[in-house]
Amino acid sequence: MNWDTICFNGSAFIAGLFLLEFGADRFIDHTAIVATRLGVSQTLIALLTAGAEWEELAVVVASVLQKRSSLAIGNVVGSSISNILGAFSLGLLFYPGRMVFDRSAKLYAAILFLITTIFTIVALTTGLGKVVGGLFIAAFVVYLVSIGYGIYRGVLDAPERLDSDSDSDSDDDEGGNGSDSEVQRLPAETSPLLANGAQGARSAHEHSLLYHTIQLVLGFLALSLSGYVLSHTAASIADEFGLSNTVLGVTVLSFATTLPEKFVAVIGGARGHGGIVAASTAGSNIFLLTLCLGVTLVAGDQVELADSVVPFELLVTWASSALFCLLVFTGSERWVGGVLLVLYVVFIVLEFTVYRR
Repeated sequence: MNWDTICFNGSAFIAGLFLLEFGADRFIDHTAIVATRLGVSQTLIALLTAGAEWEELAVVVASVLQKRSSLAIGNVVGSSISNILGAFSLGLLFYPGRMVFDRSAKLYAAILFLITTIFTIVALTTGLGKVVGGLFIAAFVVYLVSIGYGIYRGVLDAPERLDSDSDSDSDDDEGGNGSDSEVQRLPAETSPLLANGAQGARSAHEHSLLYHTIQLVLGFLALSLSGYVLSHTAASIADEFGLSNTVLGVTVLSFATTLPEKFVAVIGGARGHGGIVAASTAGSNIFLLTLCLGVTLVAGDQVELADSVVPFELLVTWASSALFCLLVFTGSERWVGGVLLVLYVVFIVLEFTVYRR
């Protein structure tokens, strides 16, 4: 075991996480601004920026390109588990009282449970392949169109990002005016630290469309580079410790790449925004188990993918989704968050001991 190699790759892994978060924030925020300037539907902006795991997709694509398909699918499965047992649980723990969810959150949770059930059944019976991957990508498109139509018709509430929610709260405190709504639509260029909404509105128009387009491209490049760094360093660390790419993807990589979701859950729960916590969790997992999984199956090495995920991991994925759906429909107390967190720790321990491969 070469500790110099481990330390170097560990440091690069941590640096890659910072670059990943920077790239994701830059890409999402400036995508929203460019879309707004071009008159793109706010519904589409909400769907593309809230609950969309672009960080995970970057890691998946980079892993597949490096012939590490097992790392990609491990990250997808591990992240879907981590979002519920490791992030949603924190939202429950920090929520001041009993968390009750609205109709939109329940629908998102039901859709997630349906997708997870289909994924689990297919993986345990017929197996995963290119055709299945194509169907999951198609399912993502159908989901996007259906939810977008539902939001457009007013049947559903659009998924929200916590930063835009906090901005709107601060705007409301200032009294609210026409420019405040413009500020809320441009999350990257507003801040709760601004003196007032008008100042935020002025700053929102200081930069040209070209500037925001360049920032969007820079965010995309940062995402791509960080995905390469994370997948490469994770694979190197796995080799040094004698772990499979799948185990490292299910545990360390997925935990690290879902840190933003954990942060959102803590802040959202503490501020009493249970709907945001639930929508973020469900939206993220739907994105993971449709688009990210589909890309992995279509572009990945079929031989390597065949034995990557064991039934234990599939069952934990399904059970966590079922538990999440149950809690959203019935409501939940804070102590349940503690139970979920303990279950996540047990899962990680079992991965490194019993299911180490």
